[in-house]
Amino acid sequence: MLVALALGACSPSPARQGSPPSQAAGPAAMRVVSLNPCSDAVLAEVADPAQIAGLSHYSSDPSASSMDVALAQSFPAVSGAVEEVLALRPDVVVAGTFLPPATANALERTGIRLVRLPTAATIEQSRAQVMELAQLVGHADRGRALVERIDVALARAAPPPGTAPVPAVVWQSGGIVPGDDTLIADVLRHAGFSNFSATRGFRQADMLPLERMLADPPRVILAAGDPRANDDRLLSHPALDALTDTRRLAFEPALLWCGGPTIVRAANRLAAVRRAL
Repeated sequence: MLVALALGACSPSPARQGSPPSQAAGPAAMRVVSLNPCSDAVLAEVADPAQIAGLSHYSSDPSASSMDVALAQSFPAVSGAVEEVLALRPDVVVAGTFLPPATANALERTGIRLVRLPTAATIEQSRAQVMELAQLVGHADRGRALVERIDVALARAAPPPGTAPVPAVVWQSGGIVPGDDTLIADVLRHAGFSNFSATRGFRQADMLPLERMLADPPRVILAAGDPRANDDRLLSHPALDALTDTRRLAFEPALLWCGGPTIVRAANRLAAVRRAL
C-alpha cells in the first residue's frame, strides 16, 4: 500500500472521477465509505461519526495507519470488496486512483456515487482535498478549521527569513528516498529543509545506497523506518556513526504518505528536528 501511494505521488494527478448519486441525500443523512487511508484521516475530522459507514482496513493497522488507530477501529474496517461495501449501504464511496476498474464499475452500476482522489503531491493539493471532503459531508466549516490548523503548523515550523535550507534526506525502508514532486518534499521546503536526495539526482522511490550516503552525507538523515526490521537495518548501520557532522533522527513513516491532519504532525516533527540541530 505504501509503495502504491509513493508511486502515485510521482505521477501526474489524474482527473477525479465520479458519478451522480442515485438520489439526493442531505449531509446529515449521507453515509460515506472511505477506501483510502488518506481520506480516512480527513473524514474522521470533518464528518459526523454517524456519517462514516466504514474506513479502509489500513487505518486500523498500526503499521499502515495515518490516523489515530483507536479512532479508526471504532468504525467498520473495509477491505474494498464490493459486497462488503454494499452491505454498509453508503451514499458515497471515496477511493484513491488505484481502485480496481472492476470494483469501480460495480459500484457505479449500483448507483452509488464514487469520488476518486489522487495522492496529494503538494500542500496546496491537500488543502483542496480537505475542503472537497468537508463540503461532500456538508461541513465546510470543519474543513476550513483543518486547513487553518495546517497553515498554523507550517508557519510555526518555518525558519526565520533568510535562513539557508538544511540539507536533509528522508531515508525509508531499504534505502528508498522520496522524489521532489511529493508531499513530504513540499513539507520539507516549508519547514526550512532541502530534499538532499533530489538535489543529487535521485527521483521518487529511487534507492540511496549506504556507500553513497557515506561518501556524500547530508546535514540530517531522517530515518523513516523500523530499525528492528530486516529491510530497515540499513538506516542504523554502524558505519553511519562515522558521520560526525550528520545528525540521524527518527521520522515516523506514517508522516510520509498523507496530507490533511498528517501535515500538522509532519510539520511539528520537522520543527522539533530543527530545534535539535
